[in-house]
Amino acid sequence: MTVLRTPRLVLRRAAASDLEAMHEILSDPEAMRYWSTAPHKDLAQTQAWLDDMIDAPPGTSDDFIVEHEGKLIGKAGCWRLPDVGYLFSPAVWGRGFGHEAMNAAIAHIFRSHPLPSLHADVDPNNAASLALLAKLGFRETGRAERTIKIGETWYDSIYLALPRPAA
Repeated sequence: MTVLRTPRLVLRRAAASDLEAMHEILSDPEAMRYWSTAPHKDLAQTQAWLDDMIDAPPGTSDDFIVEHEGKLIGKAGCWRLPDVGYLFSPAVWGRGFGHEAMNAAIAHIFRSHPLPSLHADVDPNNAASLALLAKLGFRETGRAERTIKIGETWYDSIYLALPRPAA
């Protein structure tokens, strides 16, 4: 099983025991403000999400649970290659964990998959995520209006890409 270690974090594959901690994040309206779904209403919804993460085929997904000091603080990686995504507990925002986790995940993904680039789709109002992706080397490739509907609200997208580093 793949485990990535950084100076402060452990990135590991999801496990059934992650349900409660992931539900805490996935049900938090602040954490989910810019996510692609509404906050989870119950454990069953999070269970289905977690089962999908656990059961995702390795050739189509390369996603990690992120731990700090033994506590689950989020997830980072590619739920569906080559699209990156990350989600962290608001309790740890602003501490550089997103950058540290995504740096490790991106390096691993490029080592493990013959992808020409990685992609991201970000709400234009999510300044923190746009700044993180820019710091990681992602560059804007396009914009589109009304790309995702959550509840009754439509959201726009900024598309970004990170080319495979030169060998």
